Amino acid sequence: MKKEAKRKIIRYAVSVAVPLAVGILSAVLTMGNMDIYKEVKTPLFSPPSFLFPIAWTALYILMGISCGMIWDMRKTDKNAEKGIYYYASSLVFNFFWSIIFFNFRMFMPAFIWLVLLLYLIVFTVVYYRRVNKTAAYLQIPYIIWVIFAGYLNLGIYILNR
Repeated sequence: MKKEAKRKIIRYAVSVAVPLAVGILSAVLTMGNMDIYKEVKTPLFSPPSFLFPIAWTALYILMGISCGMIWDMRKTDKNAEKGIYYYASSLVFNFFWSIIFFNFRMFMPAFIWLVLLLYLIVFTVVYYRRVNKTAAYLQIPYIIWVIFAGYLNLGIYILNR
């Protein structure tokens, strides 16, 4: 296998492993509190809880592939660098949302946190699109899911005050 092909495989493997690791760590830290979803009133169209880890795994893989497409350009393209900055920031926000929502049961602060997360994802897409449209489009499911999560989060806040 050529050296460049090996580097590409490693780049994509790491790019996918990072968001998966963030998700796994977040899940481990909130595992004892995830039953809250069964205890609270949920809004219309709330999916069963077993779908969440499936959806997040798919999203983390898409996010990682997207980042892998941009990564090598970060040193020569300011848009790539800014896109990765917003993407990394979104991973941090993503990580802490679960803790705010599940562990602390602070539904309104968690909703506000999600709005900030959405802002970061949108800016990731804006900067990724300037570098690689496919990488930007791979972030769209993440945007849609976070909007849906915001709907669920706000609904839980309203129904359980």
